[in-house]
Amino acid sequence: MHHFTYKGNELHCEDVPVSRIAQDIGTPLYLYSHATLLQHFRAFDGAFSDVAHLTCFAVKSNSSLAILKLFAIEGGGADIVSGGELYRALKAGVDPKKIVYSGVGKTGEEIEYALRSEILMFNVESSQEINLLNEVAGRIGKRASIAIRVNPDVDPKTHPYISTGLKESKFGIEIERALEDYTVAAGLRHLRVAGVSCHIGSQLTQVSPFVDALGKLKVLIEKLRETGIAVQYLDLGGGLGITYDKEEPPHPDEYAEALKRELHAQDLTVILEPGRVITGNAGILVARVLYIKRSPEKTFIVVDAAMNDLIRPSLYGSYHAIQPVRRSERRMVKADVVGPICESTDFLAKNRETAVFEPTDLMAVMSAGAYGFSMSSNYNSRPRVPEVMGVGDRYFVIRSRETYEDLVRGENIPDFMGE
Repeated sequence: MHHFTYKGNELHCEDVPVSRIAQDIGTPLYLYSHATLLQHFRAFDGAFSDVAHLTCFAVKSNSSLAILKLFAIEGGGADIVSGGELYRALKAGVDPKKIVYSGVGKTGEEIEYALRSEILMFNVESSQEINLLNEVAGRIGKRASIAIRVNPDVDPKTHPYISTGLKESKFGIEIERALEDYTVAAGLRHLRVAGVSCHIGSQLTQVSPFVDALGKLKVLIEKLRETGIAVQYLDLGGGLGITYDKEEPPHPDEYAEALKRELHAQDLTVILEPGRVITGNAGILVARVLYIKRSPEKTFIVVDAAMNDLIRPSLYGSYHAIQPVRRSERRMVKADVVGPICESTDFLAKNRETAVFEPTDLMAVMSAGAYGFSMSSNYNSRPRVPEVMGVGDRYFVIRSRETYEDLVRGENIPDFMGE
């Protein structure tokens, strides 16, 4: 459920007309519903209220400071994959003891930053990373708490680009050799083995892959205990999907019940890393139609938003529903919705049956709250768009639109080139 609804023929974000925000702020823009974000976080976190757990929001899905702050107020933590995401989480007030650091390519500098920030745990993904963590921790007089991210070779039944739990994936350590790496880590002076970690993919719409992975993790945990390595945390990652089109993903309650049945009698704190399931349907991208191009073969609706603003359709062939901000009696047409970028892959929808739009009409690209702005870029020297949060009958700009000056900030022309 989300709070983007028509009142009369006007699309609203909670109680604010979307057209009013677009008139005040300009387009394109990202627009989030505060009530939806809060409802989704509470629904997910609350589904695990009867077990020891920590909900660490996946910062990569939406790294807006205001959104991270909202979840921190609710008691949430953060799943990070870079030093920059750590900086954002701390800036937003996330308790460092609720931060877990994932990712295959942590640098020594990033590791030191995280150690000095006293985060909860590192999810390590290679033998060499284990040694580097021990070295950096020893050098600065710290002890690093770690979980090894194991790759359980479970098919998540999702898009191959966002599948992370198969043997051919770059992520994690093969579950068959995890015991060996745990034994090594447990013998290092500056490491503390704290948990087991796993993340099999994103936009999963079935519970069974999670259950299959958890079954394999339980076997590993039992083997660790038999060797004297007692873990405290079980990090199950994220990946629960949302409805973009016709998907029917499980409700967080169904997801939680399936996992809790498997976790029965396990004395562990469960770490969960939801991202898309919380923010995906809590945000939209608002664009304005610039031109309609018609040919005998194709109709193109050219809008002021582009693949640099929302790359998911170009990158994954992903579906995002397209809705008019002002509803009226419109005939339907099959068209491509495209942007101004000089790439044939610059589209928001292809061969889509959509209502007829005319120049200056406003368009809402739905389900854009996850991996939307966070994956945006300045390609074609386009300033990144603003982010806005609707709260009841008010709205707040939580990130200003970039300017042309922002595009060249930090750049310099060497003196030898002259003025």
